[in-house]
Amino acid sequence: MEKTKQNENKTDCMQNTNQNEAGSNYYAFKKRIFDIIQIGNTSDLPSRLFDYFLVAIIFLNILVLFLQTFKEFDKYANVLHAIELITAAFFCIEYALRIWTSDLLYPDLPKSKAVIKFLTSFDGIVDFCTILPFFWFSGFVAFRMLRVVRIFHLFRINAYYDSFSVIKAVLYEKRNQLISSLFIIIVLMLAASLFMYSAEHDAQPEVFANGFSGIWWSMSTLLTVGYGDIYPITMAGRAMAIIIAFLGVGAVAIPTGIISAGFVEQYSRVMQDTPKPDTYLQTVTIDIDSKWIGKTVGELDKEGYSIVMVKKGDAVLPKDQNYRIAMKDELSVYVKE
Repeated sequence: MEKTKQNENKTDCMQNTNQNEAGSNYYAFKKRIFDIIQIGNTSDLPSRLFDYFLVAIIFLNILVLFLQTFKEFDKYANVLHAIELITAAFFCIEYALRIWTSDLLYPDLPKSKAVIKFLTSFDGIVDFCTILPFFWFSGFVAFRMLRVVRIFHLFRINAYYDSFSVIKAVLYEKRNQLISSLFIIIVLMLAASLFMYSAEHDAQPEVFANGFSGIWWSMSTLLTVGYGDIYPITMAGRAMAIIIAFLGVGAVAIPTGIISAGFVEQYSRVMQDTPKPDTYLQTVTIDIDSKWIGKTVGELDKEGYSIVMVKKGDAVLPKDQNYRIAMKDELSVYVKE
């Protein structure tokens, strides 16, 4: 009996060991896939080659869609369609792999929440819009170019400050002013459309058939587009058109000025973060005993620490005042000599 129990215990231990090894191998394989498909991982050659291959696939797919619009290439329709299907399959596989490895991208979240966060992130939405035209909305093909931009980091002002973050910060900080100016534009547009409909409907019943016709005219006039497909012919309508044209210049200038001022303010903050001559850059790794855990970058700046960049794993994050420091983060900080 004792030998039988010992054999059973050995068998259980072997099974547990095999399960642990299988789990370890599965995690290692998953981690390797995650490292390869990460965009901009210059330290890993397979990942870099994957980036180049992905760019080539994107350009090839767009080129095929462009060539399909020419009648001269109708004789190659089957070949072009086959290439389109192959590239579509590649995009679908890549999208599925990114969903599968999303828990490694957001290690602090449970698997389900990590998947949801990836799907609702900028990269996840762009990737989804990349494969969407193959099934629906063929006009969304332009989103594939956004992936190329994301891969090559074309929208980068300098090594530590990403322009997407600048745009996001400006729009967020000026959101109330922008919403107010948008509300003013909508009110002017509706008022102009109703007035123009009243002034021009009897004279041009087919042109200004309903209120939407007036909205279309007021939009093109207020936003200074001026398509010219609809225009007033009555004296009252033309007088109103002159007023709306002048108001349109101001309506466009208001949000433009707000955004421009926001960029100037944001640039001023960047200049304030420029290191002084008596400082040097130091990398600080956050461990479990660090007093910085849980604090935001903005809070550390107020305490006198000039944080330039945060590195979370392999991802380099632009400076964000609201980012909360976590364990294993690597911070690039300017300190006094």
